[in-house]
Amino acid sequence: MDSICIFIGMKRSLLFLAVLIVGSLELAAQKIIPLYDKAIPNSIPYNMKETTLYWEGKFGGYQSISYPTLEIYLPAKGKGNGAAVVICPGGGYGMSSYQKEGINIAKTFISHGVAAFILKYRLPSDSIMQDKSIGPLQDAQQAVKLVRQRAAEWGVDTHKIGIMGFSAGGHLASTAGTHFDSSFIPNPEKTSLRPDFMILVYAVISLTDSLAHMGSRENLLGDNPSPEKIKYFSSELQVTDNTPPTWITHTGDDRVVVVDNSIVFYKALLHHHVPAEMHLYPKGDHGFVLSIPTEKWMGSIFEWMKSNGWLLTKK
Repeated sequence: MDSICIFIGMKRSLLFLAVLIVGSLELAAQKIIPLYDKAIPNSIPYNMKETTLYWEGKFGGYQSISYPTLEIYLPAKGKGNGAAVVICPGGGYGMSSYQKEGINIAKTFISHGVAAFILKYRLPSDSIMQDKSIGPLQDAQQAVKLVRQRAAEWGVDTHKIGIMGFSAGGHLASTAGTHFDSSFIPNPEKTSLRPDFMILVYAVISLTDSLAHMGSRENLLGDNPSPEKIKYFSSELQVTDNTPPTWITHTGDDRVVVVDNSIVFYKALLHHHVPAEMHLYPKGDHGFVLSIPTEKWMGSIFEWMKSNGWLLTKK
């Protein structure tokens, strides 16, 4: 009897080890690549060093990001449906909430057959950039360009590449979605920089005095930005008929980024006949979805993607 118990115990241990190995292989299959294969545009020599952030002893994100990367999450072989999303974590343009607003989201996307690309964009700083106001936008444009150029390699449909952002990352996503006609990166191939859709989660949209999250505005534009600069980076004032279709969510009691940011953007989209879907909730405050299982709150995103033809279930 003892030998049988030992044998069963060994089998269970080997099975557990196999599960760990498979899990490790799946994790290793996700790659991090440099965003630029040549010189980083708008960059100057610097001494700033990136800092890894931990909250309650667990990895949370990054601060002082000067070297942009793209972390690639691809669905299991044969499970992809061609859709892809570039994810821009938030953090007030002062840090990146990379785990909760990046990795957790990417894992949910690939479970639904959507390729996900987490953008670790440069955080605006005069110490690393000639013009800090365009640094994050350059990285967002480069991410869209890179995914579109390597779409065949990654199993992506070039017409199903979206961008998603949280908080200040939502500002970056909306900026990429409203300024794609102005290339801030080298693009001799003239690859389209236009995201096919946007997903904005409690996003900073406006940098106007009445609506701005001032921390984000100051980090991006400095202490005394010109009225022209404020207007240019207020996405609700940059919407056109060609702005990508957009999914939006926010809460009415958000004390960090007031809900009017989402409302004015939604109204601008409607006025320009851009398809938009908005989900507003009375309570939850800023970051409300981070305490909810991703499968629960992202379900409406997948339904929206399906209804627009970006998420087709394979037969």
